[in-house]
Amino acid sequence: MKHLCKNSIALFLLLFLINTLIAQQRERPNILMIAVDDLRPELGCYGNTLIHSPNIDKLASEGVVFKNSYCNIPVCGASRASILTGTRPTQHRFSRHYDRADEQHPSAVYLAQHFKNNGYTTLSNGKISHIKDDHAASWDVNWRLQLNGSSYRDYVLPKNKELEKGKTARGPSYEIAEVPDSAYKDGRLALKVIKDIQRLKNSDQPFFLTAGFVKPHLPFNAPKKYWDLYERSDFKPVGQIKLPENAPKQAFHNFGELRNYHGIPKKGAISDSLSITLQHGYYATISYVDKLIGDVLEALEESGLRENTIVLLWGDHGWNLGDHGLWCKHCNFNTSLQAPLIISAPNLAKGATTESLVEFIDIYPTLTDLCGLETPRTVEGKSLLPLLQKPNAHHKDYIISKWRKGLTIKTKRYAYTEWRDEKTDTLIAEMLYDHAEDPDELNNLIGDPRYEALTAYLS
Repeated sequence: MKHLCKNSIALFLLLFLINTLIAQQRERPNILMIAVDDLRPELGCYGNTLIHSPNIDKLASEGVVFKNSYCNIPVCGASRASILTGTRPTQHRFSRHYDRADEQHPSAVYLAQHFKNNGYTTLSNGKISHIKDDHAASWDVNWRLQLNGSSYRDYVLPKNKELEKGKTARGPSYEIAEVPDSAYKDGRLALKVIKDIQRLKNSDQPFFLTAGFVKPHLPFNAPKKYWDLYERSDFKPVGQIKLPENAPKQAFHNFGELRNYHGIPKKGAISDSLSITLQHGYYATISYVDKLIGDVLEALEESGLRENTIVLLWGDHGWNLGDHGLWCKHCNFNTSLQAPLIISAPNLAKGATTESLVEFIDIYPTLTDLCGLETPRTVEGKSLLPLLQKPNAHHKDYIISKWRKGLTIKTKRYAYTEWRDEKTDTLIAEMLYDHAEDPDELNNLIGDPRYEALTAYLS
């Protein structure tokens, strides 16, 4: 009888433990992570009064806007590999658009894998990693729309599809088409994410769900109704812009991100008319993606899952709209390094902003903290949870970003960049900007004796 009693007690304790673990797992918050390619802080919640971004702005009203958030490297593949491992780019790791986390940092614990190991259903939709099969086993579902003969540039007009035929042709840099939202890949991505939400509402497991939107990446293709939100007179030509005084030549280049498109001059200034069209297109594609994000968030609300779901939105890096004569992301200027970050988490600050400096390697440990998981030792970021609790709290004295041989350190007020020879570590060039007095980075302070001590300290 005693033996039977002991077995009954042991069975009861085992069942109690199992039920407790199941209950804890159900109580863990879900995650919806939204990635937007090439998105600089051109949003209403970041103070832009021209842009139409009501849905992202609504999300901002439900969480915290990080006004000084910075990518660690301004190129797609490397930035995403850095974010999804929580580790910094180095001289020989995470530097190019096609870099993979599983090959360049195999010892790092990939973000999706960590959540999968802790009982989460993991679903990747669209462009999350730059390379689709990077850490593919970390995802229960790894979905990216099949191209079916069309290119990743996703034209819908026959004349534009014809222009891009050939090995090097890219077609035009923008497209205005009288088509529904679902005509482009991002529209179909939103529909896929909505279907996932509808299915996941009946699951007993918490989920890590992603939506990786491609726009506003070039070409600036969007349905006409989003172009119609703006007038050409809303934009000023930037073809003949003023370059920073005393800026080093290493800060500039003639990179082909825009130059390789049909109708774009291979070198020199962009015409005033074209620069207005490109700005118009960039804004139209942001508004298009904003609408799709609104559709996804509405589905999340209707599913009843919103209350227990962390929604995190980031742009993988900024983009230059003719700033400093550049039409790309690949540089050490603030226009490339600064990008949006918005986090809305259950029972934490809402409708708040923080001016604290944060960097994108901080995203990984923030999510693990919010979900009650241990943070892997390979992660180099610092959790943003204290800022979600008290947005005015201090976080970091500086952040670090890099592009090729240029290394940038950003403090609350200053941004210092230096270029060094890889073999000898000899200093080649420097630039220093005072963001309080010169937010557009037009006056390089290197050489001014008043800033010699500060330059030496930041170096």
